[in-house]
Amino acid sequence: MRWISGLTHLPLGPTVPPGDQRGPHRSVVCPVSAVSNTMDGGPQKGLVLIGFSLLCLKMVASAKTAPEIPTIDQAYSKISNSITVEWATVPGATSYLLAAKDGDTVIETTVANSPGTVTGLKAATLYQITVRSISAAGRSQASPPKQAKTVLAAPVLEVSSPSSDSILVQWGAVYMATGFSVSLMRANGLGRIWKENTTNTTLTFTSLDAGTLYTIKAYAWNANGTPGDDSTCNQRTGPRAPADIQVSFDSGALTASVSWAPTEGASNYTALARSTSSQLSCSTAARSCTISALRCGTEYLISVSARNDAGSSRSASAVTLKTIACAPGGVTIQEDPPGHLSVSWSNVDLGDYYVAFVKSDDGLEVHCNTSLTQCDFPSECGFTYFISVFAYNKAGQSPLGDVFNYTTAPCCPSDINPVLVSSDRVEMVWSPVRGAELYETRAADGFNVVECNDTAPACTLSALECDTKYNVTVHSFSEARGSNTSCASRFITTAPCSPEIQSLSKDALSVTHVHWTSRNRGATYTVTARGTRGCTGAAAPARPAPWAACPAAPLPCCPAGLTVTQVTQSVVNVSWTVGTRALTYVTVLASRTGQSQCHTHQNHCLLGCVTCGVNYTVALKAISATGLTADCAYQRYASVNPCPCLSGLYGWALMASGSAGEPPGAPPTTALTSTAPKAFFTCSPSAGLSFCDVTEIPCGDVYTVMVSPVAETGLKLTFCPKKIYSVTCSGSTLGMERVEGREEEREKRQREREIHTHIDVREKHRSVASPTPPDR
Repeated sequence: MRWISGLTHLPLGPTVPPGDQRGPHRSVVCPVSAVSNTMDGGPQKGLVLIGFSLLCLKMVASAKTAPEIPTIDQAYSKISNSITVEWATVPGATSYLLAAKDGDTVIETTVANSPGTVTGLKAATLYQITVRSISAAGRSQASPPKQAKTVLAAPVLEVSSPSSDSILVQWGAVYMATGFSVSLMRANGLGRIWKENTTNTTLTFTSLDAGTLYTIKAYAWNANGTPGDDSTCNQRTGPRAPADIQVSFDSGALTASVSWAPTEGASNYTALARSTSSQLSCSTAARSCTISALRCGTEYLISVSARNDAGSSRSASAVTLKTIACAPGGVTIQEDPPGHLSVSWSNVDLGDYYVAFVKSDDGLEVHCNTSLTQCDFPSECGFTYFISVFAYNKAGQSPLGDVFNYTTAPCCPSDINPVLVSSDRVEMVWSPVRGAELYETRAADGFNVVECNDTAPACTLSALECDTKYNVTVHSFSEARGSNTSCASRFITTAPCSPEIQSLSKDALSVTHVHWTSRNRGATYTVTARGTRGCTGAAAPARPAPWAACPAAPLPCCPAGLTVTQVTQSVVNVSWTVGTRALTYVTVLASRTGQSQCHTHQNHCLLGCVTCGVNYTVALKAISATGLTADCAYQRYASVNPCPCLSGLYGWALMASGSAGEPPGAPPTTALTSTAPKAFFTCSPSAGLSFCDVTEIPCGDVYTVMVSPVAETGLKLTFCPKKIYSVTCSGSTLGMERVEGREEEREKRQREREIHTHIDVREKHRSVASPTPPDR
């Protein structure tokens, strides 16, 4: 044997073949450079070769290799979102990588040993399952795949108890399901088990025990009969209806004590007293309760219902209860003439004399004792008066009758001031007046009428004729009394009309004569000439003028932008950027019913008489000093009323109720603001609601209430309608504290209108002695 001594390349570190994803493993290469058939070199070379061979054998023995590929024994699904895999243990493996593939989607998870579970899968879906073993040297290749399908999803149950002996179970369709199994049993595990199979999605169990908690379990199966996940929920049956109802009536307190026999399965009882016009109730967990605030002269049907978390069951029969006779009725209130309030009522049996209480919303109160059925009181504009009438006899005071309110006509504005008068517009302002919710402005010239309605004490009358005398009237309006048509008017004349140049002529002395036409009466004219050296004017492209030989002047540039902003309910502000060579601007607001315009040197203009719900076109013209006009821009503008309708204020907590729906185009959120001389309160409704409560407010004061939309930026509109509300206190003659001091009284009389308020007269009369009867 021969070989060549020496070693060539001897890699001793780990090597990784290209593309191998199983991790690094050690490979030992022990090459011999050349081998011959002779043994040249003698004993020394032989010893070297033997030593090298031993070294190679030692390195091979110490090298690490990747673990073996596992073999899947079985893969199955018991839960709709997972598959469990079992395989034989691989020696040397420290963990295993499970993979579930559905199309392009692969979900992997690492487990310590068999069996392992892949979760996060879709229900009723076929997956390819593979397993890789992992050790410190790397991980093996994937095992041969095995298919497994997840079971059906569990049905989503909706359960209810329509009666005391039945439970209704409903669920939605389940993907790949061909049938459903539903079972029911007592939650405590006692008694019978009901089980039903069905292909429908609803099932009713009957003949159940009242007020009993049941457990319902349901699952779906596929075409192979394989059951899916199950759903479990609990439902209690409703209670039995109460029986043996007893009623005891207290005529002095106007209360009814109701008792009944307890019933199985009830956690709470409600006694209900119903009449043709109202219903009252009381609730308790005991077997009796007291219904308060019953009305006099009313027949009630009293029933009792038992309730638990499943629902309620009402007694089959009701007990009839008739209360005592009522206080005086037929109360009428008239104001004729204005400033004179007359209150009358119908006579009642056993009434020796009557007392009428009249209280204004600023806290001032008067009363009248009489044996007749009428009393007269002074009144003022813009106030609401709260009126109640009681009958007295030797036994004492009659029960509480109705509390009425009467609102006088709103006061008329008296300081109307035109702050801007142009040829086509008039802007006017005035001081707010008490009782006015809206101002109706009307301008008439004998032939045409321009109207403007707004909540703000200001108005911009647009679309007026130039050099025309208008009779302008501002009427105050309230929801309770309508318009006050007695308000005085004043005359305002618009600015002169713009003259129209007809011709220019030049005489031998180089004097230019200007001729124009105009329909103004008594107007003074100013003629201005502008031009370049050697040229007296410029030609307009639309109509050649006598100076057409001069170079044509450039048209004015159009503004870069135009913005329309609603200022009040009937006024919009149109603003724009300044255009080059533009001296004046004409803004036109047009609709199908007409148009109004504004001619101004400024870059903004107020246009009024905007009607809610009308689509407008806003156009802008830029006019140069030479009279050239550029039609610049226009955009559409839809006028909407962004303010909700404040339909009512109720109760002690000042709960404000808005309109049934939001106004078109309004932001989805509204806020109620309530202010008094020394306080400020706000509330915001919950999503989807049109009311909110203002709580913990001091009584005996008058509050101005406004409901306005709130933009996403938090900005609130300030021109929405306002109402004045008087918060009552118990203990005074009519439930409201008397105003102390004439200064406070004068401050309150400057506020705007108010609306009806709840007055606790019964509490009042418990703390006030009966008035002295009138002399016979």
